[in-house]
Parts: sequence; structure tokens; C-alpha cells
Amino acid sequence: MHDESWTIGDVARLSGVTSRTLRHYDSIGLLTPVGTAPGGRRLYGRDELVRLQQILVLRELGVDLPSIGRVVRSGDDRSTQLQVLRQHHDQLLAERDRYDRLAATVATTMQSLDGGGTMAAKDLYAGFDNSEYEVEARERWGTEAVDRSASAWARLGEKGRAEHHAEAAAIGEGLAACLTAGLAIDTPRVQALVAQHHAQIALFWTPNRESYTGLGQMYVDDPRFTATYDAFTPGLAPYLRDAMAVFAAANLA
Repeated sequence: MHDESWTIGDVARLSGVTSRTLRHYDSIGLLTPVGTAPGGRRLYGRDELVRLQQILVLRELGVDLPSIGRVVRSGDDRSTQLQVLRQHHDQLLAERDRYDRLAATVATTMQSLDGGGTMAAKDLYAGFDNSEYEVEARERWGTEAVDRSASAWARLGEKGRAEHHAEAAAIGEGLAACLTAGLAIDTPRVQALVAQHHAQIALFWTPNRESYTGLGQMYVDDPRFTATYDAFTPGLAPYLRDAMAVFAAANLA
């Protein structure tokens, strides 16, 4: 560091962002250096470090790079930066609170299962707000699919949604019992529960062999889904994934 400037290597070490990523941010106009050091190394000032922090916060919140560009280019004056940072701070606090609620829900589920009790179906989903994942869902599966799923969910009505949650809980508990009993994933009991699971999914979209198998993999790859299923019993997420793959190979095109 020299006269409030940092080389690209300095910024990489401070932020944990690779030099390659920093060069990419420069190439798309997201984070432009203030100059170059001897040898051609990019130099960044304090304002650029603050902007990089904003970029990283927005990335953590799941915002795509084009949208981040619109935000960080909205204004370079201090008052605008403070306003944007306050908004980011509020979002992070809300996200922290949401994860606290989800952690409490999972903890309660584990206590209920460990004690042999039965948790109310509606309480299994306390803390979830599916609307928070709408942007992510639209990017992954497309606007039409998400709109169709949302319409199907709305048509169920309050009673139908409660019944859907109760059935999902029953499927999870049934699969957990199968796993605990050591049943193989291709046994009739396990596959019957997976068939129920597939029927639940098919209320909103019709997964084929590839997409249903991919959904099972997502249950393992995404910690939010893993925590939901493993709350029934540890290891249920990969058990369900493998059982879904067997079901898909035998029943779906």
C-alpha cells in the first residue's frame, strides 16, 4: 500500500477475490482501477475497495453481475454510497434473522424426532419464505415454469397447502424410518414413498428422468434442502437422492 492505493495483488489478498476475477470486473466496467503501478499492475483506491465490498455483498445476496453494475454505477457520491450500504446492511440483517428462524425450526424438528414426538405439520415450515428464492428459481428454471408453479400453488388454497405440507412431512418421516431400518433404496416401501414425492412435485411441474434426478442431486448440493431433509434423520438427503434416481430410471422417460 502506498498513498492510499493498493495493487491488484494487495486487493486480492485483502478481499479473497482472485486477481483473475478482479481483471474480469475491470473488463466489464464493474470495478475500474484508478491507475497502474510500475510494471503495469492495476492500482485501486479506497473508493474502489468500498465498491468491491458492495459488489461482494450483492453477490452474497444472489444478485447477478448486470444488476450489480446498475447498482454500483447509480452514483459515486458519499451520500449515495451510504444510502446503498444501509440498504445492503438491512438486507443482511433480514437474511441473518431468516437463517436464525430456519435454524430454530430445524432444531425443533430434531428435538421432536429424537424424543419420539410428532411436530405439527405447519411448524415444519416455520421460517420459510419461498418468495425470497423467486429470482433464483426464475434464473434456474425459467419464468414460465415458475409462474405455472406459483399458479398451481395458489389454486390449492389454504386447506390444500396445509394438506400438501402434511403429506410432505409424512413422506419425509416415512423415508427417515426406511433409512433408519436399513432398507435399500430400491425396496417397494422406499419406492412407493418416492412415487408419492414425485406426485407432489408433478402438481407444479412434470419432471422427466433427467430433471427429477437433477432435483435429487440439488437436495444434496444445496444446504437449504439438505438441512430440511436431514432434519428428519441424518443422511436422508443423499438417501432420497439415490432413491429418486432409481425411481426415475425405472419410471420416467
